[in-house]
Parts: sequence; structure tokens; C-alpha cells
Amino acid sequence: MVENVASELAELESEDFYLLSGVEQGMRFSEWVAREKLPDFADLTPENVDYRLDRCERRGLIERKTIQYEGYRLTFEGYDALALHTFAERGTVEAVGAPLGVGKESDVYEVRSYTSLALKFHREGYTEFREVNREREYTADREHVSWLYTARKAAKREHAALETLYPDVSVPRPVDHNRHAVVMERIDGVELGRTALEPEQVRPVLDLVLGEMAGAYDAGYVHADMSEYNVFVTEAGVVVFDWPQAVPTDHANARELLERDVENVVGYFRRKYPNRVEAVDVRALADAIEAGESVAVSEFFEE
Repeated sequence: MVENVASELAELESEDFYLLSGVEQGMRFSEWVAREKLPDFADLTPENVDYRLDRCERRGLIERKTIQYEGYRLTFEGYDALALHTFAERGTVEAVGAPLGVGKESDVYEVRSYTSLALKFHREGYTEFREVNREREYTADREHVSWLYTARKAAKREHAALETLYPDVSVPRPVDHNRHAVVMERIDGVELGRTALEPEQVRPVLDLVLGEMAGAYDAGYVHADMSEYNVFVTEAGVVVFDWPQAVPTDHANARELLERDVENVVGYFRRKYPNRVEAVDVRALADAIEAGESVAVSEFFEE
């Protein structure tokens, strides 16, 4: 757990982080890093490597296998420790608080610095690496892809999207990024899927969501995974989050993904509020988003 990792950081020494970084470097080439290669990767003596391996393994930051050869790899806790250490050195994060959300592909925690922020650790590839490797196009061109690369790439893409979109599109303000982790603004709101809208609020909120999708498209991005689970409803409006799978608008599948996003959002509103949202011409609505035209949903109800 991240809370445990945060409490361990104070007990770790600089050489422990050299070792963890060395294991990280070795995992660029193979899932398990051979023991005899670690002194070079970590820039430590063999004796110091032995000592650091014991310290880090006892803390659950690395794991060992002895089949065929003695090898080591980072656990996600070890990868978390490296990212947190970097954020602490930069002054981005001073303390880790309670979890804000734990999911299949990411964990989000409250962190404190100059204000309350959100720290998102990407978990893509750790437990279901083969499935993620097939589905995520950003790993398709690599012969050897570790879960570190998959998670780090997802975080990099999300941070890049947020930097491009904020503040013109209502997304969390990006603060910092390292490895598989992104620090961003903490949003005080409720997930759309958990919000019970009043009848008169339904269409205006749907229009707000579609408007943010249109704004993102105008800025060069399609979200590519829109649903009721990645939209916050706040007092000020809506905030769209979770952007690691976003694709640029010149991507070969951008139009298909845009239509799917529109179908997902409108479909949710139709299922939950059938008396307020009618059948929508998804293709025409996607055309309007592409053209930068008005996307008021009532204009696209099917005859």
C-alpha cells in the first residue's frame, strides 16, 4: 500500500534508492535482473548490493526468484517509492494522505504540499500485462515491454494531455509527473455515475460534458474512454478526468473513438434519464464536434 511506502521512505538511505534505480534500469532489458548485473546498474559494490537487497526485500520493495538464476524485480511498492522520493526531492509532495480511489489500472491518493492535491499511480500492465499489451497501442511496437514501461508511458501520456488541455478544457490542473505517477489538482466533486440529477439539470449537464469533449477535440485530443466514471460533477460544472488513453485528433482511429465516446456519454444519459434524453444522431453530433459547431444535444435528437 502507498501509505506503507510513504512511512518507509524516512527509513531508506540514498544507497537503497541507488539499488532500486539499478533494478529499474535492468528491467528495461528483462523482467528479472540477474544478481551479478546489479553492481553495475546501481553503481554499488557487490557487498553493498547484498546489504541493500536484504533491506529492500524485507520492506517489500523488490522481489526475488531463484529458478534458473537469482534475479530481482521491482514491486509496484518499489516503483512507488522511487516516484515518491523524486516528488519529495522536488518539493511537490510533503505527505501522503487517504486513498481517493483505487481501481484496476490506477490508484489515486490525497497528497499535501502547498495545498491538497491528488497523486495518481498508474498500474497498467502489472497484473494483466499481456491483455494490456495487446490493447494499448503505445506498447505495440516494442519487442520487450515491462509493466514499468506500460505504466510509465500511460502516466506520461496523461500528463501531456492535461498540460495541453488545461485550462481551456475543464480537466484537473497538472502539477508534476515522474515515472508512473502524476500529481494533479484534487477535484471536489461527485462522479457523474453517482450523481442523481434533477430533471431540469439533465440536458444542461449533458451539454456541458459534450462541450468539454468538443473543447478537447479543438485542442487536439479525443478522450477515447469517455464514460460516467471519468466525469466529476462539481458546483462549477463538470470536470473530465482520466486521460492516459487519449489520442490526437490526427490518429487513424480518432473519428471512430470520438463516435464511441459520444455514444457512451449519450447512452448513459438515455439509460438513466429516459424521459429527458431521446435517441441522438451520434454521427451528426460527432460531425459537429469535428467542425467546431454547437453541440447542444437537443439539436441532434433523431426524428
